Amino acid sequence: MTRKLLIVTAILEAATGAALLALPALVISVLLGTYLDSPGGVTVARVAGAAMLSLGVACWLARHDGQSRPGRGVVTAMLVYHVAAAALLANAGLLLGMTGIGLWPAAAGHVALAVWSIACLRSAGVSGSPRQ
Repeated sequence: MTRKLLIVTAILEAATGAALLALPALVISVLLGTYLDSPGGVTVARVAGAAMLSLGVACWLARHDGQSRPGRGVVTAMLVYHVAAAALLANAGLLLGMTGIGLWPAAAGHVALAVWSIACLRSAGVSGSPRQ
């Protein structure tokens, strides 16, 4: 179960990160329904893209080690990221009035990946050995 989570997360994060690096204005427009209108905004979007690409690489490299202590560390880090991303996207939609077509699907995707991460961590148990 953890291996599949890490593979799915690797693909999604790396693809989104690469898209932000290559076409930040398009990704932001689809996600938030707003435009990047400054070089600073484009730079920050590209830095976020590089970070997401890095997360994807870390998940890909950990895909065979999900039950090890370092593998669980990657899953835990991704849980923190997914919870934060879902909260930030929900804030953008509910409080900031952003309306990109990809906003709510992305928020829901992060919630789903957070729930999946919790399930994987719970199945590993506190000691790291799979539950019987």
